[in-house]
Amino acid sequence: RLPRWATGAPGTTARTASVAHHHHHHHKPCPPDYQTHVVKMGKGDKKRGQSDLVTREYTIHLHKLLHGQTFKKRAPRAIREVKKFATKAMFTKDVRVDTKLNKALWATGVRNVPKRIRVRLSRKRNDDEEAEEKLYTLVEHVPVASFKELETKVVEDMGDDE
Repeated sequence: RLPRWATGAPGTTARTASVAHHHHHHHKPCPPDYQTHVVKMGKGDKKRGQSDLVTREYTIHLHKLLHGQTFKKRAPRAIREVKKFATKAMFTKDVRVDTKLNKALWATGVRNVPKRIRVRLSRKRNDDEEAEEKLYTLVEHVPVASFKELETKVVEDMGDDE
């Protein structure tokens, strides 16, 4: 005698159909609702820092973010991803991409965007009175020979070494 689950043929087909359907949205990765933890981290951020101005260096793995992207959209998409990355890391809607970073991303052409890029995110005060946000993030390019063994690091008082 067949086990009970084996007899429900219609049920099994329905299940596979729904799985197949799920695979359709492969294109737009749905972030596992990070909204919730952004809020938490945002609160902790304010408490922890003696100042809300902070500079950190990150490596952005562009290759995986641009996977499957139309060639002609890669560089513009990379810029958008960098901004999104900065928004997530620094919680400021206002993100400014340094021209050098823009050039670095475009240097290899619209379709051959570098696989990874090292950036320095600096959260700064917004001098503009009209701005609804008190802080903005500046994203600068940090040229590195290799991305091996790089960690996210906090950059301390850069004024010294100049």
